[in-house]
Amino acid sequence: MQVLLSLSIALLAGLMLSRLTKLGNLPAVTAYLVAGLLIGPYVLGRIGVQGLGFVSAEDVSRYSIISDVALGFIALTMGNEFRREDIKKLGKQAVVVAIFQALTACILVDAALIGLHFIMPQTLSLSVAITLGAIATATAPAATLMIVKQYKTSGPVTRILLPVVALDDVVGLIVFAVSFGIARALEHGTVDVFSVVIDPIIEVVASILLGAALGAIFTFTERFFHSRSKRLSISVCYVFLAVAMSKLTFHLGPVTVGFSPLLVCMMVGTIFCNFCDFSDELMDRLDRWTGPIMVLFFVLSGAGMELKVFKSWAVVVIGIVFVLVRSAGKIFGANLSSRMVKCEPTVQKYLGITLLPQAGVALGMSMTAMSLGESGLIIRNIALFAVLVYELVGPLLTKIALDKAGEITEKPIPPRKQAILDKKES
Repeated sequence: MQVLLSLSIALLAGLMLSRLTKLGNLPAVTAYLVAGLLIGPYVLGRIGVQGLGFVSAEDVSRYSIISDVALGFIALTMGNEFRREDIKKLGKQAVVVAIFQALTACILVDAALIGLHFIMPQTLSLSVAITLGAIATATAPAATLMIVKQYKTSGPVTRILLPVVALDDVVGLIVFAVSFGIARALEHGTVDVFSVVIDPIIEVVASILLGAALGAIFTFTERFFHSRSKRLSISVCYVFLAVAMSKLTFHLGPVTVGFSPLLVCMMVGTIFCNFCDFSDELMDRLDRWTGPIMVLFFVLSGAGMELKVFKSWAVVVIGIVFVLVRSAGKIFGANLSSRMVKCEPTVQKYLGITLLPQAGVALGMSMTAMSLGESGLIIRNIALFAVLVYELVGPLLTKIALDKAGEITEKPIPPRKQAILDKKES
């Protein structure tokens, strides 16, 4: 009863608060995070009644399986964006901009935070700095696409924005896999060529191979089922399987073979969408089915925020530096790379601003970083702080940038409403 009551309260709190934030045109993910904070250990949980909110961090961690599954579905959806026909249309411009702006943000954040490490070594370790640099690469595609669809934008910025956002998180996942491998090596005090260089590379390659294999089997298995419900069920089964198998770790001599759940599930989605002729319909149904899981994922992320970490002025400084430097990296990287590949002037000027929103993938990376222990806790809270800031400000800045670029047009008036207006005027 306690588990079901906690989950129902989490869902209800997130959904009801999203109705309030809708009045201010704020994204739903912000509402879910704030709802989690309100029913978490520092607000409603302080009452101490089990089931009525989350009374402690340990109570929140009991539901980690929901977060793991949600991350699997997020990555699967990302993989579904990489269809052969779409990749052919991306062109050199989108690929160069996507890679360059992500790496620029990562390098600048790494440099800034490593500099802070020498000022406050007790608070900011090298492993935290390197991991946050990798998290800086991620952009929230949902927030960006929401603005594009809501205002029906069109033009050169919009055309390059969509493929850049699709590629951005793929670059981010690969950078995170390598950076987090280095961070783990530094954290555990086993800095050698295998743990710092070989293991992260093997993790990326092994994750891609495992995901490709599971994706191929998934595509083959789906053909034995014809009803929508059974196809949906087998799809959920393979996401669970991919998440479970990505938890495996084994040793081959001095080499540790591990997997990235995000990369594995992303590759499953990529293989499936390219070799299954009914993947579009199935992915659409899967997105609808996973709605409650995503709400719970964000609410639990908000509930897991350790506000006591922000009692330290040093941690607040790190969060502010992260937000400012990442923003500068995205804007500068997009501007410079778009000039290199001779994009239109409006793309050079406004594209970087549209890449600031950050949400699900960044939170997923921070959840993975929790395995670092105390350092992981700092990473997660700074990531949550950044997501709240970016989700409040990012969509608004994206709208302003697209408006300045001249790509937001007037919404057409429905014929029936236009007839009423014409009648009044006459």
